[in-house]
Amino acid sequence: MRKKPLPFLEKVTILDAGSEGKAVARVDDLVVFVPYVVPGDVVDIQVVSRKRNFMEGKAVKYHAYSPDRTEPFCRHFGVCGGCKWQNMPYSDQLEYKQKQVTDNFSRIGRFEFPAVQPIIASENSIYYRNKLEFTFSDRRWLTDEDMQTNPEARQMNGLGFHLPQLFDRILDIEQCYLQPEPSNRIRLALKNFAINNSLIFYNTRIHEGFLRNLVIRNTTTGGLMVIVVFARPEFDNEMKLVLDFLHQEFPEISSLMYVLNTKKNDVITDLQVYPWKGDSYIIEKMPDPRGGSQLRFKIGPVSFYQTNPLQAYYLYKTAYDFAGFSGDELVYDLYCGTGTISNFVAKSVKKVVGIEYVESAIEDAHVNSDYNGIDNTVFYAGDLAKLLSDEFVRENGQPDVIITDPPRSGMHPKVIDQLLAIGSPKIVYVSCNPATQARDIALLIEKYTVEAVQPVDMFPHTHHVENVVLLKLRD
Repeated sequence: MRKKPLPFLEKVTILDAGSEGKAVARVDDLVVFVPYVVPGDVVDIQVVSRKRNFMEGKAVKYHAYSPDRTEPFCRHFGVCGGCKWQNMPYSDQLEYKQKQVTDNFSRIGRFEFPAVQPIIASENSIYYRNKLEFTFSDRRWLTDEDMQTNPEARQMNGLGFHLPQLFDRILDIEQCYLQPEPSNRIRLALKNFAINNSLIFYNTRIHEGFLRNLVIRNTTTGGLMVIVVFARPEFDNEMKLVLDFLHQEFPEISSLMYVLNTKKNDVITDLQVYPWKGDSYIIEKMPDPRGGSQLRFKIGPVSFYQTNPLQAYYLYKTAYDFAGFSGDELVYDLYCGTGTISNFVAKSVKKVVGIEYVESAIEDAHVNSDYNGIDNTVFYAGDLAKLLSDEFVRENGQPDVIITDPPRSGMHPKVIDQLLAIGSPKIVYVSCNPATQARDIALLIEKYTVEAVQPVDMFPHTHHVENVVLLKLRD
């Protein structure tokens, strides 16, 4: 039985900006999601996927451009898959992000909440990230421009980003506006050096090759860490060639390291990271919320730290202000990671108890407490759904404030049940996903009221938004 052809929709007006960075139209009572268009555009849409309640499509012709449209600044826009809102003014992006919070709370949560406070804009809308990961490929993605060149003259090696939903296709990046220099210069220099020296770029499909990944991390204090991931440990001379080149060409690299990864995935958190030159860490600083001396954080090769470091301060300061510390509180920091929030609030409270399931992150949390002379933090590694028990509370004390910053998937139902059982006077919920945050709060609303909502933009030109909510125990 032949499938019905997917519809072609003519002269459709884009109405809104939606989830996953896609814009929204409506045709015959069906929602249509379309990427890389702006509310106000009038376009023809070729539907590429049809579900019961919605369709997905792509714009194939523009009949009218939105007056709110702006020119994307990156030549890779529309192909790379990142920064999907570059064609929208930053002020409009902020409005849609704030609307995303309100819509999720109204439609998913369906609980009462006060007016959402104006979103805190990012200080920098480009060059704001402190970490990027690039992938080498011996069969890079060919753009329309590439296809016009002589096949025999094409350079098939590339170093860049995975294309969305194509695990084995890498878009070679000429310039990325996410991370400040020397990020672009390092990537381009290493790629050209590897090509000129006939080094073998990795093939993700058959898992063969020598050069696999490049990780660049930087800090606002001038720290610069570069990690090269090799796939063939027996190529000792070639590894030395690459690492010596980076050391000589970029003396500003303060931490040069390498990894040997023979697995079939790119994850390096479970692998040994070997130092080559310089320190095994870089240092980031953050203002003390009380106005004292700055906090310092050691960042190792696999340590987590918020990727927009300047904006991270405003995110944590919002959580700090919502908590309203008096100085004598016992604080639980759930999903504490490397203890950034724990150490951020520690000097303003009696004690902080941090819990995180990644053991290496807890090790970093201890290091950062010691590094800042903080002695009123304790950290536990383990599955939060199992660790946060009645017995745990009896041993560590009844918290006055709980700060929770879970992953995008939100909190485990057992964790929510335990929060209800604990009944802390205040919960400060930090989230990178307002949809799962709304779902979780809808369960907590049995005992809590929503007192304040503050979105924070950490990722300009994307649909992502962080959100901080203050919950107070009902009388």
